[in-house]
This record gives sequence, structure tokens and C-alpha cells, in this order.
Amino acid sequence: MAISLNVNGETHEIDVDPATPLLYVLRNDLELNAAKFGCGLGQCGACTVVVDGEAVLSCVTPVSLMEGREITTVEGLGTIEEPGPLQAAFMEMQAAQCGYCIPGMMMSAHALLRKNAEPSDREIRDALMTNLCRCGTHMRILAAIRRAGELMQQASAPTERRAG
Repeated sequence: MAISLNVNGETHEIDVDPATPLLYVLRNDLELNAAKFGCGLGQCGACTVVVDGEAVLSCVTPVSLMEGREITTVEGLGTIEEPGPLQAAFMEMQAAQCGYCIPGMMMSAHALLRKNAEPSDREIRDALMTNLCRCGTHMRILAAIRRAGELMQQASAPTERRAG
């Protein structure tokens, strides 16, 4: 069955079984490898992407439910040359250890920051509840998300024009 997907602002026509998990389509068909396969049960968060502004566990989400929706992966947040605010903050704060869970964490944080650029630590922790990490950089991850909120606010603040 042909399914039309909007991923990172680009439309893709995919011929796939409608029950195929979105994660498999992202990784195998579109070669977007940031979202990871962790548990396959929607319990670890390594596969998290953002769909219409909400964090979604792509390993348990059938691709057939994604037609007409806006899907964002880490690859859609910025590039190596021009990282987005969230990517820049994670690098600045050295928030990644092994990096396996980080794309999912970043996407959960992205969904949160789109709604609230100044979240409390409790709000950040709540947003990351479905994302498991065993490397121990949790405090750096919290700091990176707070920093990303600051960077997003700076980027959206109007620049002052000087009279000349």
C-alpha cells in the first residue's frame, strides 16, 4: 500500500504494509537513523519522534496512522554545519554519553519546548518519563534542555534596530 509521509518537511511516498511500525520506515526506507530500536515495546523511548507536535513512540506506531501528519526526527532539527538550538545545547552541555537514548530524549524535549520554552525541572522530568538512559548524564540532559529553551527564546526575540 502506498502511504504519503511528511517527514522533516519533505513528502515521501512509501509502498509498505500499513501495519509496519513507523520506526522501520524511518530507518529502513528513508534512511533516517537517529531514532533507535531499543525494546520494540514502547517502553524505552529510544524510538521517540515528534508527530504534530507530540512525542510519539515510533516502534509501536503503525505507519498507516501517519498519513497527513507532520513527523519530525532529530535529522529535522538542524545539520552538522548548523545545529538547531536543542542540538547545540546538548553539545554545549556535553549531555550525551553513549548517545543511544539521546535522539529520543531530544525529541521528547523538542515536543516540550515547542509548548513551553521555560519548563521547570519537574516538567522536563515528566516529559522524559518514557525515555530510559543508563549512562548517568541526567543532570547534563536537564541543563541542556533548559539551555535549549534559552537559545530558542533568543532566536525568536525581535532584534533591536538602531537609528542611524
